[in-house]
Amino acid sequence: MAGNAVGHWQLRRGGELFVRMFGGGGMRLFHRVFDVLGLVLVLFSAIPAHADSLGLSEYASAPYGTVLFVRHALAPGNGDPATFQIDDCSTQRNLDDRGRDQARQLGRDLRASNIRFARVYSSQWCRCLESATIMDMGAVTALPGLNSFYQGIVPRGPTLAALTDVLESLPDDGGLTLMVTHFVTISAITGFAIGSGEAVAYDPVNNTAVKIDYNR
Repeated sequence: MAGNAVGHWQLRRGGELFVRMFGGGGMRLFHRVFDVLGLVLVLFSAIPAHADSLGLSEYASAPYGTVLFVRHALAPGNGDPATFQIDDCSTQRNLDDRGRDQARQLGRDLRASNIRFARVYSSQWCRCLESATIMDMGAVTALPGLNSFYQGIVPRGPTLAALTDVLESLPDDGGLTLMVTHFVTISAITGFAIGSGEAVAYDPVNNTAVKIDYNR
């Protein structure tokens, strides 16, 4: 009751303000504006909010976009050694046994959900190539655009530009594309910050993304 009284008082005060501002027609104008605002609220309330995550089974039944970004599996540490060489895994931060198990399980889960990929790309970093290989979702193609610019080993701008070019030129064949890459790459493209082995579905046409929740 008190809430209704306050609401009526606010409406009356709003009408009086319009009368002072616009003269004798102010009250009619106020009610017209109020009606229009009410209609706008009704229309917007009818638009469903897009989910910020999808379960793996939901994604399998109705894939969001055409690209699935997966961050490489668990690799202890942060960044890469100062002696990093792109063609020498011994100079890089690599997967441990937990990471290999994680990548293997993710591949199993994807196959069990009947998710298949027409193309599989990976960063040239060994931890990404190994993750993609162990997942066993298809032949893996190394893609420089997926490389990590975290420590400036490769430049951020040109690397993301190269990836954007690939995303914009993916075949329109209805097939899904798997991209195994790094935290910074996924964050830059999709806006999501995800953990090792986690995934984000991406729609390159609309530049929108949704996180995959393995626990749903």
